[in-house]
Amino acid sequence: MTTIVRRLLFFTALIVIWESIYRLNLIYEFRSATMFPSPSGTLEQLYLGFFESGILTSALLTSLSRISVGFVFAIIIGSCLGILLARSKWADETIGSLVIALQSIPSIVWLPIMLLIFGGGGNTAIIAIIILGGTWAMTSNMRMGIKNVQPILIRAARTMGYKKAELVWKVMIPASIPSALSGARLAWAFGWRALMAGELLGTGGLGRTLMDANDFFNFDLVIAIMVIISAIGLIVEYLIFNKVEKRVMTRWGLAN
Repeated sequence: MTTIVRRLLFFTALIVIWESIYRLNLIYEFRSATMFPSPSGTLEQLYLGFFESGILTSALLTSLSRISVGFVFAIIIGSCLGILLARSKWADETIGSLVIALQSIPSIVWLPIMLLIFGGGGNTAIIAIIILGGTWAMTSNMRMGIKNVQPILIRAARTMGYKKAELVWKVMIPASIPSALSGARLAWAFGWRALMAGELLGTGGLGRTLMDANDFFNFDLVIAIMVIISAIGLIVEYLIFNKVEKRVMTRWGLAN
């Protein structure tokens, strides 16, 4: 039995159990058993949201545009900052503690500050907290990746006459790719958390739609949005991160 078939059977079994619980009204501890979301109701909300009302299509496009912009900026800023902290003792001693302090602040706490700074409908503010949410994870992983480069590689590069810039570009960055990719994955996950937190208080997007669905007790739509976010996570992991990791590791001769 292939891995794909085994996974499909597993998810099918979970859906059948879930639908059976709903159909048999086994959740009596809820205030109303009819409020319990069902797989069939979730599928109906997905169909309505994407093909009838278009509410999920619009919300999904808004969220994807925000997370894409915020993620790219978080990767760029986090990578540069991580390399700076790893290579400069002065920067590490001066800025490193500030990065650690800022890293512990939840993304949603930044939202009022961002709204105060950027104002408007909150679009720029939401992207800003996505950047804040992802940057610190990328910075920490990049910093540790550069710091943990094997000394023998650095000594060998210096023996070959590598300058500082060549040492970073041709030795340290390739050697830190596994840590950088882990940081990118964390930045993506933290970025989504920041996005949903921002959209709960902002305008448009899946987070705002989720909040509205919750206010109107439309829990089928809540589950539908959770399914969409989970599906995006799977798609990004298998079609982007895994492929990029394989290609980059092969390019730099780090694949097994």
